[in-house]
Amino acid sequence: MAATPENRPVGMTTRGRTAVIAGVMLLIVLAYVFRLGTNARGRLFVLYYSYFADVTLPFYMYFLFCLVDTRVRFLLDWRLKAVLVFGVASFVEVLQALGVPLLGRTFDPLDFAMYAGGVLLAVLADRLLLERLRPRLPAQEQQ
Repeated sequence: MAATPENRPVGMTTRGRTAVIAGVMLLIVLAYVFRLGTNARGRLFVLYYSYFADVTLPFYMYFLFCLVDTRVRFLLDWRLKAVLVFGVASFVEVLQALGVPLLGRTFDPLDFAMYAGGVLLAVLADRLLLERLRPRLPAQEQQ
């Protein structure tokens, strides 16, 4: 959709918000690239390799939606983003339980709690930190 006076963000541009989101996403990617958990020992090592991805991937996916939410208007609602992310992650886990190796091979019911934790952390970061950087659309200004 082309930017028109009716749908163009007013106030702050999306650049600052996009830069913050991209920075957070880059940190997650770097944590995977440099395999930060390899330095952990004992129980921390097991926790990292068992659940790090289960928390960070939903967090990452939520912020992917944040990158496009001003252009894909139905994603502006944080609740919808949270439900979509948790739903996709849970669907993948159910497929693993059924023997379909998609993004993993082992079903672990605790993964559902980790997905919820990742989504919760993303929602908190979005609502408490990034909300200030969200551009206001004209329809939101009048409310």
